[in-house]
Amino acid sequence: MIVLRNVCKSFVMDGVRKVVADNISFTIPSRTSVALLGRNGAGKSTLLSMIGGLTDLDSGTITSTGTISWPVGFRGSFHSDLSGAQNVRFVARVYGVDSDELVDFVADFAELGDHFHMPVRTYSAGMRSRLSFGLSMGIHFDTYLVDEVTSVGDAVFRVKSAKVFTARLRESAAVVVTHSMAQVRKLCTAAAVLENGHLTYFEDIEEGIAQHLRNMNIDSEEADEMEEDG
Repeated sequence: MIVLRNVCKSFVMDGVRKVVADNISFTIPSRTSVALLGRNGAGKSTLLSMIGGLTDLDSGTITSTGTISWPVGFRGSFHSDLSGAQNVRFVARVYGVDSDELVDFVADFAELGDHFHMPVRTYSAGMRSRLSFGLSMGIHFDTYLVDEVTSVGDAVFRVKSAKVFTARLRESAAVVVTHSMAQVRKLCTAAAVLENGHLTYFEDIEEGIAQHLRNMNIDSEEADEMEEDG
């Protein structure tokens, strides 16, 4: 379970103050997959980063009764001069898991070939995301934070990613940021809609999707057409 109490966060961009969280109080239940929905620029990734402890709050608190992953797909945490394998071993030591087992899992899953033993600074953005996703899936967390992870790689890799992630969700909670309503319906059982710094929680996933589409001035038929075109 993750509890946000009176969380506030804003920043100035191009001389304009952008409010991401305006006194948000919200509880993510244990073993519940929550879709974090909102328009582009609403601050979904920033809120996810705050939950993961990577971005400071202006005020308020975020507490958890279990372990929380870094945002899956986040690429900024790797040491660029170390190889993928060396980065994996470092993370294994930090989290107290078997380093050989984790290296074997990530090597097999991320499909980086010889690049796995080359410096991360030589990786493309997609390769870094695949390394991050494989590393996240190789460690058990009570809650996974996911930011458009299934968009990484080719169609075969995306199918494999979704399959492994779905298996993890049988035992863990998740907060999922995605623009795909098909993915929301497949992976999540509840929704939280972020709009103008305010967060509204919906136990019914369809109610959450409907509110998000209303905020976007998109009806359900338009949403289905956009999903098909995408």
